[in-house]
Amino acid sequence: MPKIQVNGIHLYYESTGHGQALVFIHGLGSSGRDWELQVKEFSRVYRVITFDLRGHGLSDKPAGPYSLSLFAADTAALLKALEIKSAHIVGLSLGGGVAFQLAVDFPALVKTLVIINSAPEFAARTFKEKMEIFKRSAIVRFLGMRKMGEVLSKRLFLGDEHKSLRALFVERWAENDPRAFQDAMRALTGWSVKDRLGSIQCPALVIAADQDYTPLAWKEEYTALMPGAQIVVIPDAHHAVPVEKPEEFNTVLAEFLNGKTGKREKTF
Repeated sequence: MPKIQVNGIHLYYESTGHGQALVFIHGLGSSGRDWELQVKEFSRVYRVITFDLRGHGLSDKPAGPYSLSLFAADTAALLKALEIKSAHIVGLSLGGGVAFQLAVDFPALVKTLVIINSAPEFAARTFKEKMEIFKRSAIVRFLGMRKMGEVLSKRLFLGDEHKSLRALFVERWAENDPRAFQDAMRALTGWSVKDRLGSIQCPALVIAADQDYTPLAWKEEYTALMPGAQIVVIPDAHHAVPVEKPEEFNTVLAEFLNGKTGKREKTF
């Protein structure tokens, strides 16, 4: 299994294909496996890099605290170890936060930036948002990771045609280490780089599912703070849109990487 030592830990990664580097960063409680439908498509043209963040998948799970800055530093060290000077960076949810942090801390490494159903800050301000964090933590602590996976699978993959996706999601989610998951979740609380978005000068794309947890208006607001950014909305889609609707997602991403998405905002 390909592992590489960076920042004092071993990260599991996979490199597929040749060409410009295209790096996919997964979400909380997930792993690089979630990008398998993107790897198959984009490795025809790009050198596709997937990896497991610290605390996730087959990477080391040292004791916390974790932070978005630490995840970004791990990512930067991985690219350096692989002798990648700059890459197209794609991040989903927590991975989007890592991608934002990478773009502001290591701008030379980021050729283009793609953010999927994420945000430049995670601050629980409302009672509902605080309760959501509390509920997830409580479920993991008292009922276990499998139960958390069962709850989330019904929010992410709603259709009858997604039965197999729900089952696969639950099995993979159950593999998470509860302590490492909690450390990663705590890393998000109170994190923000919103006041640094103006420094992101590379071409950027925000991909939003119209039925994501967070409102589209919020994504439109932070997209406008990045000078070279645009937003594309994928309809009838939820948080895990690269898995739920891979063909639509892959088309949107390919158009952006090929320089064909010209409008400031577009509904796919």
